[in-house]
Amino acid sequence: MHRVFSHRNFEIHVKLTEASSGLYDATFRITGGDNAGVVDELGAETRLRNGPFTPERALQIAEEVGQVTIDAVIGEDAS
Repeated sequence: MHRVFSHRNFEIHVKLTEASSGLYDATFRITGGDNAGVVDELGAETRLRNGPFTPERALQIAEEVGQVTIDAVIGEDAS
């Protein structure tokens, strides 16, 4: 399963791989944005630890971790 989330002009690509019946391991990578240096820093595929997870939980965690990663690298959103 693959899902894409948007955050601050970046895309968080989440891939779920079935680990056992109904439970999934998750990886994410970040693409896009205006700053090529930031994309290079964020673009590696990263595996979520402490899995496997239900699909809903895996997607939620990966989206939140991706958002926090973007915010940490480029700074907090002023809004």
